[in-house]
Amino acid sequence: MHLDVIIIGGSFAGLSAAMQLVRGQRTVTVVDAGQPRNRFAAQSHGFFGLDGVSPRRIRQQSYDQLRFYPTATIVEAGVNQVDKTDRGFVVYLDNGNTLQSRKIILATGLRDEIPDIPGLRERWGKTVVHCPYCHGYELRNQPLGVIATSELSVHQAGMIPDWGPTHYFTQGQFEPDQEHLAFLLKRGVTIEPTPVIEVLGDAPEIDAVRLSDGREITLGGLFVGPKTHMASPLAEQLGCEFEDAPLGKVLKTDAFKQTSVEGVFAAGDIANPMQNATLASASGVLAGVGAHQALMHD
Repeated sequence: MHLDVIIIGGSFAGLSAAMQLVRGQRTVTVVDAGQPRNRFAAQSHGFFGLDGVSPRRIRQQSYDQLRFYPTATIVEAGVNQVDKTDRGFVVYLDNGNTLQSRKIILATGLRDEIPDIPGLRERWGKTVVHCPYCHGYELRNQPLGVIATSELSVHQAGMIPDWGPTHYFTQGQFEPDQEHLAFLLKRGVTIEPTPVIEVLGDAPEIDAVRLSDGREITLGGLFVGPKTHMASPLAEQLGCEFEDAPLGKVLKTDAFKQTSVEGVFAAGDIANPMQNATLASASGVLAGVGAHQALMHD
């Protein structure tokens, strides 16, 4: 069967794209490897109408709703390769099967690289987080810390006092300039140049952080800006163009999320400089509409 669209990635962006297309009576298959970026978070916050619901439950509800439409299918598998042909695209799954479609939507997500500090990884998505709008409320009204990972961390440190008294750990690398220093001091941020070398407590809880000089500072939560990488090599294999974003590379797209490769659309974190659940879903809607319009003009 030659499908209209194959969507690779079955989280908020991919499923939002699929919904637009199946309501347009297009044949769509969502291929989902079951490794979404948000799998470390117990709840999704700030998502209108779904605040506090787990990402897993949101996806399952979306699967159930999508399966209501007769032109939708969901395949649980990974994708090894995508080839562009004269008729569209051939998708090679890791279960040995192949699928063909006229258009492709990549919603493959990003992979977060956090500092190699003992105690961070096992708390990621719980008490060690990135987005204060997504998780800050749950960590509110207790001592908080920001571990600097880039020049942008100083901006993050300036935000966090709205959720709790804040330490900014420069890690001895990302010292604020005079302008930023004045702002942080005005916001009541404590600036600590001595690097954090360990997170203490029974994970996922945090009791304190240990500094390289042996001191311990009591904290209840940490904010870390991860470096981001494409979770899948497919966009690069297809020859899509990338552009710089605050934490890494994202795919270059037009207003309706078509990439530099005709027929290839991108949705979610891989195509958004700013990233959260709502923005991922919104970009999925745009990609779905963009793919539908492209099909109309074939």
